[in-house]
Amino acid sequence: MQASPIYIPTVSNDTDWDFCFHLSQQTPIPTQQQTDEVYPTYGSEESEEDTAVQEEEAITDYMSLPKEKLVQSQKKITQLIKEKMTIQANKELIRCVILSRIVFGEEHWRCAQALTNLAYGYLVLRGLPAQAKKHAESAKNVLLTWKGNASSDKEQKEILEALVMLYYTLGVVWLLQNHGREAYFNLQKADKHMKELNGLTKRGICGLYVSEKDLTIALGRASLAVHRLNLALAYFEKVIGNVIATEGSDTSDLISLYEEIAQIEQLRRNHEQAIQYLKQMLLRHIL
Repeated sequence: MQASPIYIPTVSNDTDWDFCFHLSQQTPIPTQQQTDEVYPTYGSEESEEDTAVQEEEAITDYMSLPKEKLVQSQKKITQLIKEKMTIQANKELIRCVILSRIVFGEEHWRCAQALTNLAYGYLVLRGLPAQAKKHAESAKNVLLTWKGNASSDKEQKEILEALVMLYYTLGVVWLLQNHGREAYFNLQKADKHMKELNGLTKRGICGLYVSEKDLTIALGRASLAVHRLNLALAYFEKVIGNVIATEGSDTSDLISLYEEIAQIEQLRRNHEQAIQYLKQMLLRHIL
């Protein structure tokens, strides 16, 4: 038995990203000019200390609008995903990247978080692994070079969530491109960070998050790709057990899982067990 071939889109151009990114590159108003427009001096005799305070207040006011728009855009993404408006949700993810760059700067972990969400969105919402890989690599570079520290437990949790999503995205992209070793390596990193998140609510921002079910399935497929059949079997047995425990034994989610685990058993030359799993799959189809 062979798995159905995976279609990998080859589109490399990203017109939505190019257009939105071009808008973000427009020359910003210099800080001093912003201050002069908000607080014209007209030759007043204000002290340097007063001027410095006014400049700081002007910058804070100038940045409040992008921050508000960022929060609004994140909420909008969640709603669009619920309504299955995937293309519109992906465009909002692009807006979040641009707004994050304006608010936090390109080298901040918040910008990497927005890039990671965008990469994951391209993978799961649009099915475009080429774009997903490009933005995931950009996010990875930011996270690896960021020298700051999380200021709270909440920020630490969000960074871990971003790392799980980042390495999951890279792992699945490598798997789709038939690079099993790279896929398994990245998914192992995602699993490591997922374990650090155990006991915490893993729902992410923008309604995007990687579930333990999705990660376990990906690890099983990557194990199969590197011919570690026993390990692949263990991952699929785990996810099937978890699905039955949470969704019941009659859920349609088991259909594809039984098909894949039957393939593994057949490769292990355990034909009787493979047949049993295929019977379970057919039974779910009938139900």
